Amino acid sequence: MPFNLVHGSDGFPRVILTEATGSSAEVCLYGGQIVSWKNERREELLFKSSKAMRTPPKAIRGGIQVCFPQFGNFGSLERHGFARNRLWSLDSDPSPLSPSNSQSSVDLILKSTEEDVRTWPRRFELRLRVTLSDGKLTLIPREVCYCSLFLFVMPRAQSEVRVEGLETLDYFDNLMHRERYTEQADAITFDGEIDRVYLRTPSKIAVIDHEKKRTIVLRKEGMADAAVWNPWDKKAKAIPDMGDEDYKTMLCVDSAAIETPIGLKPCEEWRGRQELSIVSSSYCSGQLDPRKVLHGFI
Repeated sequence: MPFNLVHGSDGFPRVILTEATGSSAEVCLYGGQIVSWKNERREELLFKSSKAMRTPPKAIRGGIQVCFPQFGNFGSLERHGFARNRLWSLDSDPSPLSPSNSQSSVDLILKSTEEDVRTWPRRFELRLRVTLSDGKLTLIPREVCYCSLFLFVMPRAQSEVRVEGLETLDYFDNLMHRERYTEQADAITFDGEIDRVYLRTPSKIAVIDHEKKRTIVLRKEGMADAAVWNPWDKKAKAIPDMGDEDYKTMLCVDSAAIETPIGLKPCEEWRGRQELSIVSSSYCSGQLDPRKVLHGFI
């Protein structure tokens, strides 16, 4: 078998991806969710709540979630849609993508059921390829209408983190009844709750972690928008599956298609892409210019 298929403590199968430098990723078939991504030093790069529930139908809070067929409450379905609360299958025929045959890639598929059609009257096949390579984690979702890849990263301290690439853009502020504003700051920093959907975002966004001296670069295609969320202290305490102090070491940055839904005719296919890469740096001492990352020089 090209990858390692195991059963977790919750009884559901998981795929373990590895690559030559020692990095790894763990993909849970329940929800098609990436629940772990570790670098060659075995350091975890994705956040997972200290109170994460592993009992369906609840998705594990953290990692990378597939939100389909809607993001958040931008629609009439359950929050973030139902795909993250369904059991996916291994996809043996990912055409037109070439078949994966390595320890570092897996293809998953979710097909609509009669229950899904009663809830959302459209038949679909949702496919996801997850590929691990040296310093990168790539996701290719295909054939969706509303889509978001819900990414939780794990900075060491919120006061040392900034997000660049979203300056001057319009956004919906979910804390202000989804009012539309324009970002005035030259970077997003964190000293309180934030829940925003940035519109028509660039293909690259940088999450700069001064404390850990590294930058997570998010490159995306086919998903025009980006959401940024941290519940901060009061709301974190009100979330049952989130530890009281977890907000200090988490940040959610999503690639999403929210403002303009992706409409498909019968037999049409849509394809997106999200690539995460880690740039080790000494940005604190000025050796990394994040704007070079955003504009493709790194």
